[in-house]
Amino acid sequence: MGLSDIAGGIGRRIENLGASVTGVFSEPVIRLGVTGLSRAGKTVFITSLVANLLDRGRMPALTGAANIRAAFLQPQPDDTVPRFDYEHYLSAMTGPQPHWPEGTRAVSELRLSFRVAPTGLLGGVRGLRTVHLDIVDYPGEWLLDLGLIDRSFAQWAEGVLARMPLRPGAEEYLAALAAADLSAPFSEPAAKALATAFTRHLRLAREAGWSDCSPGRFLLPGEKEGSPVLTFAPVPAGEYPRGSLGREMARRYDAYKSQIVKPFFRDHFARIDRQVVLADVLGAIHAGPAALEDLRQSMAAILMAFRPGSSGFLASLLGGRRVERILFAATKADHLHHSQHARLTAITAALLREAKDRADFAGARTAAMSIAALRTTTEDMIAQGEDMLPAVRGRLADGRSVALYPGELPADPMQLLAPARDGAQRWLEGDYAIMDFAPAPVTLRPGEGPPHIRLDRAAEFLIGDRL
Repeated sequence: MGLSDIAGGIGRRIENLGASVTGVFSEPVIRLGVTGLSRAGKTVFITSLVANLLDRGRMPALTGAANIRAAFLQPQPDDTVPRFDYEHYLSAMTGPQPHWPEGTRAVSELRLSFRVAPTGLLGGVRGLRTVHLDIVDYPGEWLLDLGLIDRSFAQWAEGVLARMPLRPGAEEYLAALAAADLSAPFSEPAAKALATAFTRHLRLAREAGWSDCSPGRFLLPGEKEGSPVLTFAPVPAGEYPRGSLGREMARRYDAYKSQIVKPFFRDHFARIDRQVVLADVLGAIHAGPAALEDLRQSMAAILMAFRPGSSGFLASLLGGRRVERILFAATKADHLHHSQHARLTAITAALLREAKDRADFAGARTAAMSIAALRTTTEDMIAQGEDMLPAVRGRLADGRSVALYPGELPADPMQLLAPARDGAQRWLEGDYAIMDFAPAPVTLRPGEGPPHIRLDRAAEFLIGDRL
Protein backbone atom coordinates (compact mmCIF):
# COMPACT_ATOMS: atom_id res chain seq x y z
CA MET A 1 0.00 0.00 0.00
CA GLY A 2 1.53 3.31 -1.06
CA LEU A 3 0.73 6.92 -0.39
CA SER A 4 -1.55 7.15 -3.41
CA ASP A 5 -3.80 4.48 -1.88
CA ILE A 6 -4.40 6.66 1.16
CA ALA A 7 -4.88 9.80 -0.90
CA GLY A 8 -7.41 8.11 -3.15
CA GLY A 9 -9.47 6.96 -0.20
CA ILE A 10 -10.17 10.49 0.99
CA GLY A 11 -10.11 12.51 -2.20
CA ARG A 12 -13.90 12.73 -2.28
CA ARG A 13 -13.96 14.01 1.30
CA ILE A 14 -11.78 17.08 0.84
CA GLU A 15 -14.62 19.37 -0.26
CA ASN A 16 -16.77 18.41 2.71
CA LEU A 17 -13.87 18.72 5.11
CA GLY A 18 -13.06 22.15 3.79
CA ALA A 19 -16.21 23.51 5.34
CA SER A 20 -15.24 22.30 8.80
CA VAL A 21 -11.62 23.38 8.44
CA THR A 22 -12.35 26.95 7.45
CA GLY A 23 -15.91 27.19 8.73
CA VAL A 24 -17.99 29.98 7.39
CA PHE A 25 -15.96 33.12 6.85
CA SER A 26 -16.96 34.53 10.24
CA GLU A 27 -16.09 31.35 12.16
CA PRO A 28 -12.74 29.92 11.07
CA VAL A 29 -11.51 26.70 12.64
CA ILE A 30 -7.92 25.93 13.63
CA ARG A 31 -7.18 22.21 13.93
CA LEU A 32 -4.26 21.74 16.32
CA GLY A 33 -2.73 18.27 16.60
CA VAL A 34 -0.89 17.51 19.84
CA THR A 35 1.34 14.50 20.23
CA GLY A 36 4.48 13.59 22.06
CA LEU A 37 7.32 11.13 22.27
CA SER A 38 8.11 8.96 25.28
CA ARG A 39 6.26 10.51 28.23
CA ALA A 40 6.64 14.07 27.08
CA GLY A 41 3.45 15.25 28.81
CA LYS A 42 0.70 15.67 26.19
CA THR A 43 -2.16 15.59 28.67
CA VAL A 44 -0.52 18.20 30.89
CA PHE A 45 0.28 20.40 27.88
CA ILE A 46 -3.28 20.41 26.56
CA THR A 47 -4.83 20.93 30.01
CA SER A 48 -2.56 23.84 30.88
CA LEU A 49 -2.88 25.37 27.41
CA VAL A 50 -6.67 25.37 27.60
CA ALA A 51 -6.69 26.69 31.17
CA ASN A 52 -4.33 29.51 30.22
CA LEU A 53 -6.35 30.38 27.13
CA LEU A 54 -9.52 30.56 29.20
CA ASP A 55 -7.79 32.74 31.84
CA ARG A 56 -5.01 34.60 30.11
CA GLY A 57 -3.30 36.38 33.00
CA ARG A 58 -0.10 34.37 32.51
CA MET A 59 0.00 34.70 28.69
CA PRO A 60 1.79 38.01 27.99
CA ALA A 61 3.57 36.70 24.87
CA LEU A 62 0.27 35.79 23.17
CA THR A 63 -0.17 39.05 21.29
CA GLY A 64 -3.73 38.28 20.20
CA ALA A 65 -4.87 37.80 23.79
CA ALA A 66 -5.82 41.48 23.97
CA ASN A 67 -8.33 40.91 21.16
CA ILE A 68 -10.11 38.05 22.94
CA ARG A 69 -13.32 39.21 24.57
CA ALA A 70 -14.48 35.76 25.70
CA ALA A 71 -13.27 32.17 25.59
CA PHE A 72 -15.43 29.13 26.27
CA LEU A 73 -15.54 25.38 25.78
CA GLN A 74 -18.02 23.81 23.38
CA PRO A 75 -18.85 20.25 22.32
CA GLN A 76 -16.33 19.06 19.74
CA PRO A 77 -17.75 18.75 16.20
CA ASP A 78 -17.03 15.01 15.85
CA ASP A 79 -19.53 13.00 17.86
CA THR A 80 -17.60 9.77 17.33
CA VAL A 81 -14.39 10.94 19.05
CA PRO A 82 -14.13 10.95 22.88
CA ARG A 83 -13.93 14.37 24.50
CA PHE A 84 -10.63 15.31 26.11
CA ASP A 85 -11.49 15.21 29.83
CA TYR A 86 -10.17 18.70 30.56
CA GLU A 87 -11.98 19.28 33.87
CA HIS A 88 -10.81 15.98 35.34
CA TYR A 89 -7.20 16.56 34.33
CA LEU A 90 -7.16 20.15 35.61
CA SER A 91 -8.52 18.97 38.96
CA ALA A 92 -5.75 16.36 39.18
CA MET A 93 -3.05 18.95 38.47
CA THR A 94 -4.31 21.82 40.62
CA GLY A 95 -6.53 20.20 43.26
CA PRO A 96 -5.87 19.91 47.02
CA GLN A 97 -3.60 16.88 46.42
CA PRO A 98 -2.06 17.60 43.02
CA HIS A 99 -0.81 14.67 40.97
CA TRP A 100 -0.06 13.87 37.37
CA PRO A 101 -3.07 12.75 35.31
CA GLU A 102 -3.05 9.51 33.37
CA GLY A 103 -1.46 9.64 29.94
CA THR A 104 -2.98 9.55 26.47
CA ARG A 105 -4.15 6.11 25.35
CA ALA A 106 -6.42 6.98 22.42
CA VAL A 107 -7.57 9.86 20.26
CA SER A 108 -9.57 12.59 21.98
CA GLU A 109 -10.70 16.07 21.02
CA LEU A 110 -11.71 19.38 22.58
CA ARG A 111 -13.15 22.58 21.08
CA LEU A 112 -12.22 25.95 22.58
CA SER A 113 -13.99 28.93 21.03
CA PHE A 114 -12.99 32.60 21.16
CA ARG A 115 -14.97 35.77 20.60
CA VAL A 116 -12.39 38.04 19.03
CA ALA A 117 -12.53 41.78 18.39
CA PRO A 118 -11.64 42.74 14.79
CA THR A 119 -8.51 44.74 14.05
CA GLY A 120 -7.26 46.83 11.15
CA LEU A 121 -8.97 49.53 9.13
CA LEU A 122 -12.42 47.95 9.41
CA GLY A 123 -12.09 47.15 13.12
CA GLY A 124 -14.43 49.96 14.11
CA VAL A 125 -17.31 48.85 11.90
CA ARG A 126 -17.11 45.06 12.15
CA GLY A 127 -18.55 43.11 15.04
CA LEU A 128 -16.95 40.38 17.11
CA ARG A 129 -15.99 37.25 15.24
CA THR A 130 -15.76 33.65 16.50
CA VAL A 131 -12.63 31.55 16.10
CA HIS A 132 -12.71 27.85 17.02
CA LEU A 133 -9.66 25.93 18.20
CA ASP A 134 -10.14 22.17 17.83
CA ILE A 135 -7.40 20.34 19.76
CA VAL A 136 -6.80 16.74 18.67
CA ASP A 137 -4.85 14.64 21.17
CA TYR A 138 -3.31 11.38 20.02
CA PRO A 139 -0.49 9.10 21.23
CA GLY A 140 2.98 9.86 19.95
CA GLU A 141 3.53 6.15 19.41
CA TRP A 142 0.96 6.33 16.62
CA LEU A 143 2.69 9.27 14.95
CA LEU A 144 5.82 7.19 14.41
CA ASP A 145 3.74 4.76 12.37
CA LEU A 146 3.99 7.37 9.62
CA GLY A 147 7.36 5.86 8.81
CA LEU A 148 5.84 2.46 8.06
CA ILE A 149 3.68 3.64 5.17
CA ASP A 150 6.34 3.47 2.45
CA ARG A 151 8.41 0.75 4.09
CA SER A 152 8.10 -2.89 3.13
CA PHE A 153 8.11 -5.62 5.73
CA ALA A 154 11.67 -6.59 4.79
CA GLN A 155 12.88 -2.98 5.14
CA TRP A 156 11.12 -2.49 8.47
CA ALA A 157 12.31 -5.81 9.91
CA GLU A 158 15.90 -5.17 8.85
CA GLY A 159 15.95 -1.80 10.61
CA VAL A 160 14.35 -3.11 13.80
CA LEU A 161 16.69 -6.11 14.07
CA ALA A 162 19.74 -3.93 13.41
CA ARG A 163 19.06 -1.53 16.28
CA MET A 164 17.57 -4.07 18.69
CA PRO A 165 20.81 -5.31 20.37
CA LEU A 166 21.37 -1.87 21.94
CA ARG A 167 17.98 -1.88 23.64
CA PRO A 168 16.57 -3.63 26.71
CA GLY A 169 14.63 -6.84 26.20
CA ALA A 170 16.46 -7.70 23.01
CA GLU A 171 17.92 -10.95 24.35
CA GLU A 172 14.53 -12.47 25.06
CA TYR A 173 13.15 -11.66 21.63
CA LEU A 174 16.27 -12.74 19.75
CA ALA A 175 16.25 -16.02 21.66
CA ALA A 176 12.59 -16.60 20.75
CA LEU A 177 13.38 -15.75 17.12
CA ALA A 178 16.31 -18.19 17.04
CA ALA A 179 14.07 -20.96 18.41
CA ALA A 180 11.32 -20.36 15.84
CA ASP A 181 11.18 -22.27 12.55
CA LEU A 182 10.12 -19.50 10.16
CA SER A 183 9.80 -21.90 7.21
CA ALA A 184 7.50 -24.27 9.08
CA PRO A 185 3.74 -24.15 8.49
CA PHE A 186 2.14 -21.23 10.33
CA SER A 187 0.77 -21.79 13.82
CA GLU A 188 -0.91 -19.17 15.97
CA PRO A 189 0.95 -20.12 19.20
CA ALA A 190 4.30 -19.62 17.43
CA ALA A 191 3.20 -16.22 16.11
CA LYS A 192 1.89 -15.19 19.52
CA ALA A 193 5.14 -16.19 21.22
CA LEU A 194 7.16 -13.98 18.88
CA ALA A 195 4.70 -11.06 19.13
CA THR A 196 4.61 -11.27 22.93
CA ALA A 197 8.40 -11.19 23.23
CA PHE A 198 8.62 -8.34 20.72
CA THR A 199 5.98 -6.30 22.54
CA ARG A 200 7.77 -6.80 25.86
CA HIS A 201 10.95 -5.52 24.22
CA LEU A 202 9.13 -2.41 22.96
CA ARG A 203 7.71 -1.69 26.43
CA LEU A 204 11.10 -2.03 28.10
CA ALA A 205 12.66 0.21 25.47
CA ARG A 206 10.05 2.91 25.99
CA GLU A 207 10.49 2.76 29.78
CA ALA A 208 14.25 3.16 29.30
CA GLY A 209 13.76 6.37 27.33
CA TRP A 210 13.90 5.22 23.70
CA SER A 211 11.69 7.16 21.29
CA ASP A 212 11.13 4.99 18.22
CA CYS A 213 9.12 2.09 19.61
CA SER A 214 6.87 1.43 16.63
CA PRO A 215 4.49 -0.12 15.68
CA GLY A 216 2.64 2.17 18.02
CA ARG A 217 -0.43 0.01 18.59
CA PHE A 218 1.70 -2.73 20.13
CA LEU A 219 2.10 -0.41 23.13
CA LEU A 220 -1.47 0.91 23.08
CA PRO A 221 -3.54 -1.88 21.51
CA GLY A 222 -6.97 -0.93 22.85
CA GLU A 223 -9.72 -3.14 21.48
CA LYS A 224 -7.27 -4.67 18.96
CA GLU A 225 -5.26 -6.47 21.64
CA GLY A 226 -4.72 -10.10 20.72
CA SER A 227 -5.97 -9.69 17.16
CA PRO A 228 -3.93 -11.06 14.23
CA VAL A 229 -3.22 -7.53 13.03
CA LEU A 230 -1.15 -7.02 16.23
CA THR A 231 0.35 -10.51 16.29
CA PHE A 232 3.46 -10.24 14.16
CA ALA A 233 7.14 -9.47 14.70
CA PRO A 234 10.29 -8.70 12.69
CA VAL A 235 12.09 -11.67 11.16
CA PRO A 236 15.21 -11.89 8.95
CA ALA A 237 14.79 -11.47 5.21
CA GLY A 238 14.26 -14.68 3.29
CA GLU A 239 12.15 -16.54 0.74
CA TYR A 240 9.67 -18.20 3.04
CA PRO A 241 7.23 -20.71 1.54
CA ARG A 242 3.56 -19.92 1.21
CA GLY A 243 1.65 -20.70 4.39
CA SER A 244 4.78 -20.49 6.56
CA LEU A 245 5.30 -18.52 9.76
CA GLY A 246 7.74 -16.15 8.07
CA ARG A 247 5.35 -15.39 5.21
CA GLU A 248 2.45 -14.77 7.62
CA MET A 249 4.53 -12.23 9.57
CA ALA A 250 4.89 -10.17 6.39
CA ARG A 251 1.19 -10.47 5.55
CA ARG A 252 0.13 -9.28 8.99
CA TYR A 253 2.52 -6.34 8.80
CA ASP A 254 0.84 -5.25 5.57
CA ALA A 255 -2.56 -5.70 7.23
CA TYR A 256 -1.41 -3.47 10.10
CA LYS A 257 -0.59 -0.69 7.65
CA SER A 258 -3.86 -1.00 5.73
CA GLN A 259 -6.24 -1.63 8.65
CA ILE A 260 -4.65 0.37 11.49
CA VAL A 261 -2.33 3.04 10.13
CA LYS A 262 -4.31 4.08 7.06
CA PRO A 263 -7.68 4.61 8.84
CA PHE A 264 -6.08 6.61 11.66
CA PHE A 265 -4.37 9.09 9.38
CA ARG A 266 -7.34 9.24 7.06
CA ASP A 267 -9.93 9.86 9.75
CA HIS A 268 -8.03 11.93 12.32
CA PHE A 269 -4.93 13.39 10.73
CA ALA A 270 -6.22 14.68 7.42
CA ARG A 271 -7.62 17.93 8.79
CA ILE A 272 -4.78 19.15 10.99
CA ASP A 273 -3.58 22.72 10.31
CA ARG A 274 -1.01 23.14 13.09
CA GLN A 275 0.98 20.51 14.96
CA VAL A 276 2.98 20.42 18.18
CA VAL A 277 5.34 17.52 18.88
CA LEU A 278 6.47 17.29 22.50
CA ALA A 279 9.75 15.58 23.33
CA ASP A 280 11.44 14.75 26.63
CA VAL A 281 14.89 15.84 25.47
CA LEU A 282 16.24 15.94 29.03
CA GLY A 283 15.09 12.38 29.59
CA ALA A 284 16.86 11.23 26.42
CA ILE A 285 20.07 13.00 27.48
CA HIS A 286 19.86 11.35 30.89
CA ALA A 287 19.31 7.92 29.27
CA GLY A 288 22.56 8.27 27.32
CA PRO A 289 23.99 8.88 23.84
CA ALA A 290 22.12 6.02 22.15
CA ALA A 291 18.74 7.28 23.41
CA LEU A 292 19.53 10.83 22.25
CA GLU A 293 20.49 9.59 18.78
CA ASP A 294 17.28 7.59 18.65
CA LEU A 295 15.33 10.73 19.51
CA ARG A 296 17.14 12.65 16.75
CA GLN A 297 16.26 10.00 14.18
CA SER A 298 12.65 9.87 15.37
CA MET A 299 12.23 13.64 15.11
CA ALA A 300 13.85 13.58 11.67
CA ALA A 301 11.40 10.93 10.50
CA ILE A 302 8.47 12.96 11.81
CA LEU A 303 9.69 16.16 10.18
CA MET A 304 10.30 14.47 6.84
CA ALA A 305 6.80 13.00 6.96
CA PHE A 306 5.33 16.49 7.40
CA ARG A 307 7.31 17.84 4.42
CA PRO A 308 5.07 19.85 2.09
CA GLY A 309 5.22 19.41 -1.67
CA SER A 310 4.46 16.67 -4.15
CA SER A 311 6.71 14.06 -2.49
CA GLY A 312 5.63 14.64 1.11
CA PHE A 313 3.42 12.15 2.90
CA LEU A 314 0.77 14.65 3.85
CA ALA A 315 0.73 16.17 0.37
CA SER A 316 -0.26 12.77 -1.02
CA LEU A 317 -2.66 12.21 1.84
CA LEU A 318 -4.39 15.57 1.64
CA GLY A 319 -4.37 16.24 -2.07
CA GLY A 320 -2.32 19.43 -1.72
CA ARG A 321 -3.22 20.57 1.81
CA ARG A 322 -0.36 21.03 4.21
CA VAL A 323 0.34 21.42 7.89
CA GLU A 324 1.15 25.11 8.16
CA ARG A 325 3.16 25.22 11.38
CA ILE A 326 5.00 22.58 13.39
CA LEU A 327 6.39 23.23 16.86
CA PHE A 328 8.89 20.83 18.42
CA ALA A 329 8.90 21.56 22.15
CA ALA A 330 11.34 20.16 24.69
CA THR A 331 9.26 19.72 27.83
CA LYS A 332 10.22 19.80 31.53
CA ALA A 333 12.23 23.02 31.24
CA ASP A 334 11.35 23.57 34.89
CA HIS A 335 13.81 20.77 35.73
CA LEU A 336 16.59 23.23 34.84
CA HIS A 337 17.61 26.60 36.19
CA HIS A 338 16.59 29.32 33.75
CA SER A 339 20.25 29.96 32.96
CA GLN A 340 20.27 26.65 31.03
CA HIS A 341 17.01 27.02 29.12
CA ALA A 342 18.69 28.55 26.08
CA ARG A 343 21.02 25.57 25.90
CA LEU A 344 18.12 23.12 26.03
CA THR A 345 16.43 25.03 23.20
CA ALA A 346 19.66 24.99 21.16
CA ILE A 347 19.99 21.23 21.60
CA THR A 348 16.38 20.74 20.48
CA ALA A 349 16.94 22.94 17.42
CA ALA A 350 20.11 21.01 16.57
CA LEU A 351 18.21 17.74 16.75
CA LEU A 352 16.00 19.10 13.95
CA ARG A 353 18.60 20.88 11.88
CA GLU A 354 19.63 18.11 9.50
CA ALA A 355 16.07 17.03 8.81
CA LYS A 356 14.98 20.63 8.20
CA ASP A 357 17.83 21.14 5.75
CA ARG A 358 16.89 18.00 3.84
CA ALA A 359 13.19 18.70 3.91
CA ASP A 360 13.35 22.14 2.22
CA PHE A 361 10.52 23.59 4.25
CA ALA A 362 9.08 25.98 1.65
CA GLY A 363 5.72 27.25 2.81
CA ALA A 364 5.69 25.67 6.28
CA ARG A 365 7.02 27.21 9.48
CA THR A 366 8.81 25.15 12.10
CA ALA A 367 10.21 26.13 15.49
CA ALA A 368 12.01 24.58 18.44
CA MET A 369 11.34 25.69 21.99
CA SER A 370 11.89 24.61 25.61
CA ILE A 371 8.78 24.80 27.79
CA ALA A 372 7.12 23.58 30.96
CA ALA A 373 3.37 23.38 30.55
CA LEU A 374 3.00 23.16 34.34
CA ARG A 375 5.82 24.61 36.38
CA THR A 376 6.59 22.31 39.32
CA THR A 377 9.78 23.85 40.73
CA THR A 378 11.30 27.04 42.10
CA GLU A 379 14.88 28.11 41.52
CA ASP A 380 17.52 27.80 44.20
CA MET A 381 21.28 27.89 44.74
CA ILE A 382 22.97 25.00 46.50
CA ALA A 383 26.47 24.81 47.92
CA GLN A 384 28.99 22.31 46.63
CA GLY A 385 32.29 22.89 48.37
CA GLU A 386 33.12 26.55 47.83
CA ASP A 387 30.85 26.83 44.79
CA MET A 388 27.19 27.79 44.59
CA LEU A 389 25.37 25.87 41.89
CA PRO A 390 22.13 26.96 40.13
CA ALA A 391 19.50 24.39 41.03
CA VAL A 392 15.76 23.82 41.15
CA ARG A 393 13.69 22.77 44.14
CA GLY A 394 10.53 20.74 43.91
CA ARG A 395 8.26 18.20 45.58
CA LEU A 396 8.52 14.45 45.09
CA ALA A 397 5.53 12.14 45.01
CA ASP A 398 6.08 11.25 48.68
CA GLY A 399 5.87 14.92 49.67
CA ARG A 400 9.56 15.54 50.30
CA SER A 401 11.08 18.78 49.04
CA VAL A 402 14.41 18.28 47.28
CA ALA A 403 16.88 20.50 45.43
CA LEU A 404 18.47 19.24 42.22
CA TYR A 405 21.50 20.39 40.27
CA PRO A 406 21.08 18.30 37.09
CA GLY A 407 24.49 19.09 35.62
CA GLU A 408 25.40 21.76 33.11
CA LEU A 409 24.30 21.30 29.52
CA PRO A 410 27.02 22.13 26.97
CA ALA A 411 26.90 25.47 25.18
CA ASP A 412 27.64 23.66 21.90
CA PRO A 413 24.94 21.04 21.13
CA MET A 414 27.42 19.03 19.06
CA GLN A 415 29.18 18.04 22.27
CA LEU A 416 26.15 15.81 22.80
CA LEU A 417 24.99 15.12 19.25
CA ALA A 418 28.38 14.11 17.83
CA PRO A 419 29.16 11.32 20.34
CA ALA A 420 25.53 10.19 20.16
CA ARG A 421 25.77 9.85 16.37
CA ASP A 422 29.15 8.12 16.64
CA GLY A 423 27.72 5.42 18.89
CA ALA A 424 29.25 6.41 22.21
CA GLN A 425 28.16 4.23 25.11
CA ARG A 426 28.18 7.02 27.71
CA TRP A 427 28.86 10.72 28.10
CA LEU A 428 32.52 11.53 28.65
CA GLU A 429 32.15 15.08 29.94
CA GLY A 430 29.52 14.61 32.61
CA ASP A 431 26.37 12.95 33.83
CA TYR A 432 22.94 14.56 33.59
CA ALA A 433 20.49 13.92 36.39
CA ILE A 434 16.70 14.14 36.29
CA MET A 435 14.09 13.75 38.99
CA ASP A 436 10.38 12.98 38.84
CA PHE A 437 8.89 16.08 40.43
CA ALA A 438 5.22 16.03 41.36
CA PRO A 439 2.91 18.98 40.72
CA ALA A 440 3.32 21.65 43.36
CA PRO A 441 0.29 22.92 45.30
CA VAL A 442 -0.96 26.07 43.60
CA THR A 443 -3.58 28.70 44.33
CA LEU A 444 -4.95 30.15 41.11
CA ARG A 445 -5.95 33.79 41.33
CA PRO A 446 -8.92 35.00 39.27
CA GLY A 447 -7.95 35.43 35.64
CA GLU A 448 -4.83 33.25 35.84
CA GLY A 449 -4.18 29.76 34.56
CA PRO A 450 -1.62 27.33 36.00
CA PRO A 451 2.02 28.50 36.19
CA HIS A 452 4.17 27.56 33.20
CA ILE A 453 7.34 28.36 31.29
CA ARG A 454 6.96 29.79 27.77
CA LEU A 455 3.57 28.21 27.13
CA ASP A 456 2.45 31.66 25.97
CA ARG A 457 5.23 31.72 23.38
CA ALA A 458 4.20 28.28 22.17
CA ALA A 459 0.60 29.46 21.81
CA GLU A 460 1.76 32.58 19.96
CA PHE A 461 3.60 30.49 17.40
CA LEU A 462 0.79 27.98 16.97
CA ILE A 463 -2.32 30.18 16.86
CA GLY A 464 -1.34 33.81 17.46
CA ASP A 465 -1.69 34.80 13.81
CA ARG A 466 -5.30 33.62 13.77
CA LEU A 467 -6.34 35.77 16.76
